[in-house]
Amino acid sequence: MTVERIAAFSDSGQGGNPAGIMIADQFPPEDEMRAIAADIGYSETAFAVPLGSAGGWRVRYFSPESEVPFCGHATIALGAALARQSGAGRYNLELNDASITVEAQADGSAYRVTLQSPPTRSTPARSDLMSKTLALFSYRADQLDPAIPPAEVHAGADHLVIALKERVDLARMNYDLDEGRSLMNAYGLVTIMLVHVRSDTEFDVRNAFASGGVLEDPATGAAAAGFAGYLRDLDWPHENRIRIIQGEDMGAISVIEATFTSEPGSPIRVSGATHMIET
Repeated sequence: MTVERIAAFSDSGQGGNPAGIMIADQFPPEDEMRAIAADIGYSETAFAVPLGSAGGWRVRYFSPESEVPFCGHATIALGAALARQSGAGRYNLELNDASITVEAQADGSAYRVTLQSPPTRSTPARSDLMSKTLALFSYRADQLDPAIPPAEVHAGADHLVIALKERVDLARMNYDLDEGRSLMNAYGLVTIMLVHVRSDTEFDVRNAFASGGVLEDPATGAAAAGFAGYLRDLDWPHENRIRIIQGEDMGAISVIEATFTSEPGSPIRVSGATHMIET
């Protein structure tokens, strides 16, 4: 069994978030999948096996420390891998808790891939979670952007969204990994998404991913889908599309595009470019 390494949400063939992809006839034992993900060391590795006569693919995602229910960038990378193996087109994916699709189109020598997320939902952030999160990052309440109140968002996985008024505060994001892991695990969060508004449809983002043993994720498609759903819930002037620039502060710039209808809770289409990583 071979693991491919593919970067998702890259910008002109650079940057992006690397994912490991293993396509096999059957899943390895769970402890072996965990070990493979840890050995690769990327924030997530996706494992896919065919569903036989039913068609489509059964998919599981592992970070270096845990299984996660849904990973956007690894799904985008998987779409490129499936296209390399079987041709461009749409593929049905069965996750642990949801059914989604991924589509790949040729883009020069690489692929541009779009996933359709699970349904979305959002709720105001719990006050105790917010007080602990502000302490974790050493932020003050007056540094938050009141236009986008803190919220817990979901589009296949749970994330906390915090908007900051000043770009400089986003740039200085820092926290203790062990404390972050404990906080995210205690509240069932996959990431904490820090946001700065560039315009109504464009956002600078950083995602803390201590729950997976990673200080920061350079591109987070699942969180992007949840955030898009939250902006829709807020009646934000989003024009049914947003563009996220992530990873810039860690030298791995990534570009995530999301489009969606106005129907509350409906899935989000998340798109990005990919490129193979030479090993």
